[in-house]
Amino acid sequence: MRPVLPAVLAACVLAACASTPPAPSSPRIAHVEHVVQVSTASRAVAHLAGASGSLVSGTLTFLPMRDGVHVTGDLGGLTPGSSHGFHVHQTGDCSAADASSAGGHFNPDSRAHGYAESAMHHAGDIDNVVADTDGVAHVNALLRDVSLGGGAVDDIAGRAIVVHAQPDDYRSQPAGNSGPRIACGVIGVRSQ
Repeated sequence: MRPVLPAVLAACVLAACASTPPAPSSPRIAHVEHVVQVSTASRAVAHLAGASGSLVSGTLTFLPMRDGVHVTGDLGGLTPGSSHGFHVHQTGDCSAADASSAGGHFNPDSRAHGYAESAMHHAGDIDNVVADTDGVAHVNALLRDVSLGGGAVDDIAGRAIVVHAQPDDYRSQPAGNSGPRIACGVIGVRSQ
């Protein structure tokens, strides 16, 4: 009896040499989900002041969380029961009387505008704030897909937070048709 192993090995080597290597496949573009960077700041604060002639003002606190940044605080001077678009904007500049210096919505991934909890939305999209019977909106929101500090592409530190005159409709592109900017503040990192 002849050993089978050397014969099988020889057949495999010959087959490998004689076969044509597969043609390289065309490159595929993989869909990559946004990965939130680690926040380096422990806290940030934004003091909002009126814009476009409004008297809306307030203070918001930003705290990094495992899945984004939590924002809390109060916004006063609103019409009782009113609803308002509320977004992080690209540029930390509220110097223009109408807050146009804050630029458009913060949108590092070039996504469509929408509800904050929808699959596709700007990183700066936050759901509408609603004023109570005293004209105060109590903000308690989680901003997903963002970080606080560190300078990553999704970092909101140093950007503006803006309140609009009308509610966001979450459909109109690129910004939800929420009207003039009535309050603006810069998200400033605090050491404590």
